[in-house]
Amino acid sequence: MSLPVLMVFSHLRWGFVYQRPQHLLTRLAGRWRVLFVEEPVQADGTARLEVRAVGPQLSVLVPHTPVAAPGFHDDQLAPLSTLLAEHLSAEDLLVDVAWLYTPMALPLVEPLQASCLVYDCMDELTAFKDAPRQLRQRESALMKMAALVFTGGPSLYEAKRGLHPQVVCLPSAVDAAHYSPANLVAGSASQREADRLQGELPHPRLGYFGVIDERLDIGLIAQVADAHPDWSIVMAGPVVKISEQSLPQRPNIHWLGMQPYGRLPYLLAGWDLALMPFAMNESTRFISPTKTLEYMAGERPVVSTPVRDVISLYGSAVEVAHGSAAFIAACETVLAESAAARCERSIAMLRLVATHSWQHSADQVHMRVAGELAKALVRQAEELDEGDLAADTARAVSTLVRPGAEAAVAANRS
Repeated sequence: MSLPVLMVFSHLRWGFVYQRPQHLLTRLAGRWRVLFVEEPVQADGTARLEVRAVGPQLSVLVPHTPVAAPGFHDDQLAPLSTLLAEHLSAEDLLVDVAWLYTPMALPLVEPLQASCLVYDCMDELTAFKDAPRQLRQRESALMKMAALVFTGGPSLYEAKRGLHPQVVCLPSAVDAAHYSPANLVAGSASQREADRLQGELPHPRLGYFGVIDERLDIGLIAQVADAHPDWSIVMAGPVVKISEQSLPQRPNIHWLGMQPYGRLPYLLAGWDLALMPFAMNESTRFISPTKTLEYMAGERPVVSTPVRDVISLYGSAVEVAHGSAAFIAACETVLAESAAARCERSIAMLRLVATHSWQHSADQVHMRVAGELAKALVRQAEELDEGDLAADTARAVSTLVRPGAEAAVAANRS
């Protein structure tokens, strides 16, 4: 039996910050043939599709079109549909499951005739800066059409649970081994580059890695730096949707730019404290930052502004501060804590880390999505009044989703 095809539409590029889509899909590839479709890139000439193999059974499809409209804009739909249809035909593939990270790609799904539609709602995109005006309407339609909806954390789950019968809370997880200090390789290229970037900076070092956009409280970063000129503030990540000129410039703030995923644990190991200086605004109301667990897996204490999901999921191990004065005071307290207190904190953090692995999350996703695909295929066969085909379909798909497929199929038939 050939692998079922999972076609993913994402507003995030594969080569951007390594986060939820990459973690889940690299672990699903091999059980599925994964096609990751990025937003189009504007290019002169005839529309074309760049295909990059980034792993076994995992390809990134990058459309290049002469259309100037951004993202999955309506003006892009016709050339994108043609490019995808041509690629699927050339590869002799049929799409079993369409998976959306952005509702803006919904019009591209119908021509695929996928058996199952999944929405991974990792963020409340309608609250983000420069959100497309059609986004809310398309999400409403997507919620009606999807067989399954995942949310990136409990806040989003509470917001979406009443809009669909199958909303599953799937909080961010962590590749603990990647960040563990025990797995760092002394003298490696990543270590040398981390040392080049920050090795000469005085301690204590307080650091942040991740996207730098409207969700960060840039003013708070400046206040922390001003309150303690002796602290080194390390900010690693791409600047997106805000002007670089808006970033506070201080002798003790160091903007490192985007860093590769493999270098992050080495940067983190050189910090005394990890920061989550998120602004408290509409764009952060539903966020569930992946970096919380990554910081903890690297055994760095964390100080955060009062992000709801951080409090509900990790409040027992993270220092949460309301307001700039309290945030600075929390940093001071953590930096001054005793070795015994730091050890207790590390134990609490690692206990939480142990309960949130990306492999476990991917396994849960696989079971649920494959179970929905099994039910859809059996239902399609029975609608055609082809009982033998339905039975054959159930047996074939059950080999993919054991255990649990037989129960799903039985439930569908009852």
